[in-house]
Amino acid sequence: MIKLELNEIKKLSGVFTILGICMLFTVPQSFAHETNVFPINDEIALEKTTLTMNIPKDNQLPWAFVEGKIENPAENYPIIIQFLKNDELVHVAQVEVKNDGDYEYKFRVRTVDEGRIINIFEGDYTVKIFKVVYSTLESI
Repeated sequence: MIKLELNEIKKLSGVFTILGICMLFTVPQSFAHETNVFPINDEIALEKTTLTMNIPKDNQLPWAFVEGKIENPAENYPIIIQFLKNDELVHVAQVEVKNDGDYEYKFRVRTVDEGRIINIFEGDYTVKIFKVVYSTLESI
């Protein structure tokens, strides 16, 4: 199950939708996401989860993160996270999976340069998370 930490963002600014991020936020169960599994061979499969993320214009927090847990991660395969805005790729991350199946990617969404505030991420994004998992009858 993928979980996003968004609690702080909720407190500061209204509505978002995403897989977790900056401003530490958790995506409630009610947030829409889609997960598809594509067999690679008899042992492993690619699991792709697609979510939406919204970073409000009035966001005050500098960091966000995407986190989750893989129930049956294939060894030696990192997580790939893609951020798209208007169907254009704007950011990609590769994250290692911990021994317990957890993963986390922390990234900047806001910074200050010579006194000027820069929103690195702002608005609506599609987030795609790619995981390699061991194949099971339930997941295919």
